[in-house]
Amino acid sequence: MGIKIASVGAYVPDKVLTNEDLESIVETSDEWITTRTGIRERRISEVETTSDLATKAAISALKSEIAEDVDLFITATATPDMFFPSTACLVQSNLKNKRAVAFDVSAACTGFIYALYVADSIMRTKEIERAVVIGAERFSKIIDWNDRTTCILFGDGAGAVVLEKSENECILGFDIGADGSYKDLLRVESIGSNGEYPWYLHMKGNEVFKVAVRTMAGSAKRVLEKTGISSEDIKLLVPHQANYRIIDAVSKRVGIKNDKIFINLDKYGNTSAASIPIALSEAVKSGKVGKGDLVLMVAFGGGFTWGSCVVRL
Repeated sequence: MGIKIASVGAYVPDKVLTNEDLESIVETSDEWITTRTGIRERRISEVETTSDLATKAAISALKSEIAEDVDLFITATATPDMFFPSTACLVQSNLKNKRAVAFDVSAACTGFIYALYVADSIMRTKEIERAVVIGAERFSKIIDWNDRTTCILFGDGAGAVVLEKSENECILGFDIGADGSYKDLLRVESIGSNGEYPWYLHMKGNEVFKVAVRTMAGSAKRVLEKTGISSEDIKLLVPHQANYRIIDAVSKRVGIKNDKIFINLDKYGNTSAASIPIALSEAVKSGKVGKGDLVLMVAFGGGFTWGSCVVRL
């Protein structure tokens, strides 16, 4: 018995915030942002909540499948609508499912890989035939729009995959981990923890960059070693969409050529836990990958957390 990704889907808000738009908000420029990050625009949710985005991504992934047949909902998010109920429970309710297991995973930008790992593990040990794993974020609500070092980077959106039991083994292996000693480099304070409001994202960009490259590359190499798969056999690398320079450095260390990397951060910026499932959905729909192809996904996020996974579509 194996587990497979049966289908993928994504949803992003309609509002586009370009680099030129940001020039009227903070002291920056399109040229400065593009050359340093690769980002040209991002999507911003003005009304839709994280659970709204997640629900629409789930619907996109389910396609004609019946939501009542889903046994498990896991949502990876660092920007939930509320502390509880979980975003996954809100998605379950929106889809009129009243029986599935539903909960959230919080691992920042690595959240989707963590959630995929948890879903895969549960499906191998429990009577669960079908799961929906979602990465959904509304980072625009925790961004200080006066801070030009962070407001240029992030956007909103959601992506999802449907997992099903399979005769063939399609989720081939994971590498995940964390190191909390880096907790102060990328963080958002919780209610009451610092006596201040609002609670905005804080990031020490240069330090994060250095650890991200080393950690993502290391995780990607380890999962390839665990699965016995060569980097040359990978059809497509789908990395966390944080910064073009990070992606370029990681791919070079892992030995994957540029034409095998899927990048869409120019359109969406960093959507945290949503970035990999959005990119995977676009890669499948654009024909970059198809049935039988090997895909390597790798992410890094606040914690610090990291994770990678090899799947055969």
